[in-house]
Amino acid sequence: MGAQMKRRNPVGAWLGLPIITLGIYGLVWYYLVHSELAAFDRRRPVSAGMALCSMLFGWITLGIWPLIMWVKLAGHIREAQRVAGLQPSCSGGLGFLLGILGFGVLYYQVELNKVVKQYGDTPAGTQVPLAA
Repeated sequence: MGAQMKRRNPVGAWLGLPIITLGIYGLVWYYLVHSELAAFDRRRPVSAGMALCSMLFGWITLGIWPLIMWVKLAGHIREAQRVAGLQPSCSGGLGFLLGILGFGVLYYQVELNKVVKQYGDTPAGTQVPLAA
């Protein structure tokens, strides 16, 4: 069993809220997504704190650490899709490319919403069965 994730509007997460909050929501979104992925499948280690630290302190590694964590997010989403009984469709390469172009959050949120949609109108945080 795992905890249902929250369905978010991809355009709101990508453009709307980050503009309104002067970029702060991007960090909040990144933390929440990792936290929800960790609760969705507890068998797979996902550290929301480490993910957020990579964004905050990634300059120390000249941006390498955040890029690695960004690509690893695709793997976490792909695994969540598999565990939800879906055909995995999230690509780290595409996520990396779209992230550089500024569309990474939009792409990742669309991919996450596929997992949320798999369980219908189940409220966020509710226990849901995992297929694998």
